[in-house]
Amino acid sequence: MPPATPAPLNRLRQLWREGRPTFGAIATIPSIQTVQIMGRSGIDWIIIDLEHGPIDLGSAHAMITATSGTPCVPMVRIAANEPSLAKAPMDLGALGINFPMICSRADAERAVRSVRYPPKGDRLWGPFHAPFRWGVSMADYMATADDDMICMITIEHVEAVERIDEIMATPGIDLAVIGPGDLATSINKRGLPDDPEVVELMKRAEAGILGSGVPIGGVARTAEQANQMIDRGYVALALGFDWSLFQRGIAASFEGIKR
Repeated sequence: MPPATPAPLNRLRQLWREGRPTFGAIATIPSIQTVQIMGRSGIDWIIIDLEHGPIDLGSAHAMITATSGTPCVPMVRIAANEPSLAKAPMDLGALGINFPMICSRADAERAVRSVRYPPKGDRLWGPFHAPFRWGVSMADYMATADDDMICMITIEHVEAVERIDEIMATPGIDLAVIGPGDLATSINKRGLPDDPEVVELMKRAEAGILGSGVPIGGVARTAEQANQMIDRGYVALALGFDWSLFQRGIAASFEGIKR
């Protein structure tokens, strides 16, 4: 009998296929301890931010490892849609790459090919540390690598909204998320995600993603907003950044105290 195919390491794709919502957060603080707390607090995934924060690859490796023993799936946001930036986080054990500023089909195709080995893509071989994170052999890691790796693209520019249909027709995208902050910034509405013009762009992006059948994700700032998004079909909801969740926890601790 031929050897059995190893079980997938990444549980997210199956959850999304079933239409089940998942919840996560973005880590910007280079801290093993913070990730350990977050990973044991009920979230399904964490995105380690190499785009805007002070996290280097050494810290990212430690943070990826800190999710061990939890159901939390570690992914990494890179600074630009460059295969060279995606390579090391995958080889360190991340099971997804969040590509920023996808504005065309060519951008999307570049992202997809970055996370898959030939012949499906251009990922180079060298996952020396990923099998250790997941407790599998190199052979078993390689057997499911293409299916385990999440290609997450971010729609966060007005040009992306104008081209949403061509972007979403790209095969191999696993999740498309809408980034309200940069989307607002792209039309000179910095810090105004609730501006009517921004909201309209988000609606157009949402319709294009939902119409494509690709799983959709976004930011939920309140429980009410999260529930509304789930009702519309969202399956990946970011509940906040580590720093914002920290702030909210402190604010909640002050509630009811005479000051």
